[in-house]
Amino acid sequence: MTSAFLGAAPLSTDRRAVLHRRVRLIVAGTITYNVLEAVVALTAGTIASSAALIGFGLDSIVEVLSAAAVAWQFAAPDPHRREKVALRVIAFSFFGLAAFVTVDAIRTLLGAAEPEHSPVGIGLAAVSLVVMPLLSWFERRTGRELGSASAVADSKQTLICSYLSAVLLVGLVLNSTLGWTWADPVAALVIAGFAVKEGLEAWRGDACCTPVGAMLGEGADDCADGCGPGCSCCGP
Repeated sequence: MTSAFLGAAPLSTDRRAVLHRRVRLIVAGTITYNVLEAVVALTAGTIASSAALIGFGLDSIVEVLSAAAVAWQFAAPDPHRREKVALRVIAFSFFGLAAFVTVDAIRTLLGAAEPEHSPVGIGLAAVSLVVMPLLSWFERRTGRELGSASAVADSKQTLICSYLSAVLLVGLVLNSTLGWTWADPVAALVIAGFAVKEGLEAWRGDACCTPVGAMLGEGADDCADGCGPGCSCCGP
């Protein structure tokens, strides 16, 4: 992982090495959790005909694809030559996610399918609502000590998953406890909105705000003094 530095106090070589390993472990743990999250969400969503759960699972897959795009980019002798393609792949992935979830949510709202109670989905959303903020906090704390804008930005990407978990949990609980079947597709539409936002940022190349930018430390010049125009991910 390439780091962009935020002017933190000098660190010893040993301490910097420890922090680098810690960031890599946090990112690896986040990716692993996203894979498990996607499997559980897609399975439970299919069983319960839940557009929100399916959308949540697909979003987890896109987050993993973002990391895969970084790995592909850095497999080249000159990674920057692949940066635009990587961002386009991520953008299309988010747009595809938004389109699929939106269509499925509208079909549900029109009565094509009625989402059922999903205790597994509720449990997953509750667990994610605890795990994701902890991962985000740990990475942000490490990134700030290291002076790495990329680690701090990546921690905020993880925090977005916490917001989606909260939206999902509310939608599933309202459907299960009050029988508000419309709450599930509405939650799905909120998730689709997040996906469109992420896709537009990737397409425009707002690198320091995208998962790729967070991993690469792109936008370092803008973030060195806080943040560039329209980019709020690098600030404290």
